[in-house]
Amino acid sequence: MNSPVTLTSCDREPIHHLGRIQGFGWLIAFTPDWTVARVSANIATLLELTADELLGLHISELFSSETIHTLRSRLAVLYGDDAVERIFGLGLFPERPEALYDLALHVSHRNFVVEIEPSRSELNFEPLGIVRNMMARLEQCDSIESYLSQSARMLRAVIGFDRVMVYRFDERANGMVVAESLNPGIDSFLGLNYPASDIPQQARKLYVRTPFRIIADVADPGVPIVPEHNYDGEPADLSLSVLRSVSPIHIEYLCNMGVAASLSVSIIVDGSLWGLFACHHYAPILPSFGSRTLAELFGQLCSLKLEARLHNARMDQEHAARQAGDRLLAGIAHDRTRLEDPEFISDCLQNVVPCDGVATIIDNRIATIGTCPDDPLIRAMAQRLNAADGGRVLVFDRLADLLPAAAEQAHAAAGMMAIPISRAPRDYVMLFRKEQLQTVDWAGKPEKAVSSGPNGDRLTPRGSFALWQEEVRGKSAPFTHAERYIGEALRNVLTEVVLRLADRARDDMHRANERQELLIAELNHRVRNILTLVRGIINQSSNSAGDMESFVSILDGRVRALARAHDQITRDKWGPAAIRQLIAAEAEAYCNQAEGRVRVSGPVTLLEPEAFTTLALVVHELVTNSVKYGALSDSGTITVTIGQDDQDQLLLDWQESGGPPVRAPTRRGFGTTIINHAIPHDLGGEARVDYALNGLKAHFVIPARFVHKGANYAQPEARRPVPSGEAHANRQPLKGMRVLLVEDSLIIAVDVEASLQELGAQHVDMCSSGKAALSAIDANQPDCAILDYNLGNENSLPVADALISLGVPVLFATGYGEENDLGTGYATIPILQKPYDQAELSQALIAALSLPR
Repeated sequence: MNSPVTLTSCDREPIHHLGRIQGFGWLIAFTPDWTVARVSANIATLLELTADELLGLHISELFSSETIHTLRSRLAVLYGDDAVERIFGLGLFPERPEALYDLALHVSHRNFVVEIEPSRSELNFEPLGIVRNMMARLEQCDSIESYLSQSARMLRAVIGFDRVMVYRFDERANGMVVAESLNPGIDSFLGLNYPASDIPQQARKLYVRTPFRIIADVADPGVPIVPEHNYDGEPADLSLSVLRSVSPIHIEYLCNMGVAASLSVSIIVDGSLWGLFACHHYAPILPSFGSRTLAELFGQLCSLKLEARLHNARMDQEHAARQAGDRLLAGIAHDRTRLEDPEFISDCLQNVVPCDGVATIIDNRIATIGTCPDDPLIRAMAQRLNAADGGRVLVFDRLADLLPAAAEQAHAAAGMMAIPISRAPRDYVMLFRKEQLQTVDWAGKPEKAVSSGPNGDRLTPRGSFALWQEEVRGKSAPFTHAERYIGEALRNVLTEVVLRLADRARDDMHRANERQELLIAELNHRVRNILTLVRGIINQSSNSAGDMESFVSILDGRVRALARAHDQITRDKWGPAAIRQLIAAEAEAYCNQAEGRVRVSGPVTLLEPEAFTTLALVVHELVTNSVKYGALSDSGTITVTIGQDDQDQLLLDWQESGGPPVRAPTRRGFGTTIINHAIPHDLGGEARVDYALNGLKAHFVIPARFVHKGANYAQPEARRPVPSGEAHANRQPLKGMRVLLVEDSLIIAVDVEASLQELGAQHVDMCSSGKAALSAIDANQPDCAILDYNLGNENSLPVADALISLGVPVLFATGYGEENDLGTGYATIPILQKPYDQAELSQALIAALSLPR
């Protein structure tokens, strides 16, 4: 009584402890041993005994054994804390068989509560058939709006009230009439809003526990419960009572609206109060117990069907969120910088969470696109968000609620969805919405006045429900539950991307460490070999040298030869090199007069870098073994024959003779592995080694694509070469163009896409198959195209044919040399050999673009 009167005063009203029931029925509460503990004061009109006379009597003194058995049986099937069991058309008194009653039974604080009202004779219908027909009609509705409207019409047909409204709650518990069915001449409330304070919190809880509520006559003074308090001083808990009386404040509220009777059916979705069927009548009315039960059943089924529809809509939203998430994942997973690209994020999210601007703040760096607040305000909001509960999406339709200073920039951004994508200090993706000036139609001005009375000050209900319009400023269109759900799904995706990038960085570091350890082991192997060879050189030099000066000269020459062999392997890494020089440099380092003992026949042949470095390792091991164990360890010779087969494959035969008897190695060391497996493994060629007694023989086949077409070879038909001169002066030859990139390796495609964008490409359509490429051409004709010739189980020639017919410049990129089989129809198309860098790509594109069309 002494506390200040505020809007929360109604929330403290004990509406379930009113101590009264409505006068159209009777209430009897029994103890667990079926003794009368409480009764309604009007019980004498039913049992011809006063309330005081009934207290303490056993149930057997009131009803027949058949009635008692029925009550016990029905109470036994009650399941759950808030269960209510109903009995229709029960005869309580054998001496009055014509008197039938409807009963409701529930348990309250260990008491068995029985509520009784006269049964109506109009219960001559089959309720399940009616409900089945009603639900079948609802199934035909094609939208949530039509579903709710049809529900209101059918419920009004069951209960006969003047007005049936569907009242939906928003995130702040304000209500809005979203559907309505009413008698002619009744004012419509459709589209009107009601403040959350109209329904106190404890009333909302009761709407969930007891989804049906009837007020038959607002003028009914009610009937007291006797006794008002039990021996522990507790009032009767009428939470589950169907006869429960009405709060005086709510009666006044209804009277102010001119309503004489009211009925409500809860709409419960996912266990929460989604809305209400709110029904008004302008004269007292009491639908039969059967009709009310039918209305309650309809409300429960309607809620379940609505829940299913909302879940289906949510599944569609989940699908849209997954698609947006997949686009984000595909874009960011291979290019972390896109996480800081608000334009890319905006393109991915625009169709699922509409917004006017996007900002990213990552590592305290801000990037924006569209309409956003200024950077200082974004930074201040991020700091304020850090103080909130981390790890969840936060939304605001009035940014001033988060930061008062944001009110000054409400014209640019009044609402925000903040998606955290890292741990503290958190990084964010922020989606902004502009201010949306709106007019809200209220059912009366949403305010309550304080009135003084004999019991002190109290809060009175609104006295007017005439249309009252409010102009709302500084707010954006609210983010819906669905959009919040999508935001959470996107948060999971973005967080996963960030974690993946962190894992990838750790994996890269781990692989780098492994490579470093491998290189150290290889270096250790090579150093030991070199030291062994140097020792052999010293020994051989000392045996042949006559004096110290000649010894130094011989030793110096051989060490220099060893250095030249090393240079032969490593210099001009990506330029072709001659096999003869490789063999000569290796041999001269290990033996005297190598020129006469190592004989090479065949044409001068150059190998591409990848094959040359592999062959260098093989020759190095062959010469090393020969010096240690073979022909070069004695007075023998080595004959190396270089040739080609009819497929232009390089054939290399190694024959040792004149050395000691050959013995096959007893173990396979690193050198043996290199000799036997390097060319087959790295180049797809062949290697055969024969440890013949009279000298080691080896035969190697290197595929044609690794053989450099030098001057000693017949030149193929002229093909337009890729320019190899200085870089073209135009650093962005693709400026503003759309480029089609057909590449079956995602890693290569993403890398080439980045290069194309740096060369000025405005759009890059990436495809991994011929079918996808042809579809992309039909959708958007490119300005030029880069085609990987080999696409797994197909090639890109059909795509090239389609592009050539449209006059689109084409460039082939390949790592295999399939250009030999392309045919004369593609002779003028430039071919870019993998691997290539951006400069080579630029030169090749310039060549392709310069061809006549």
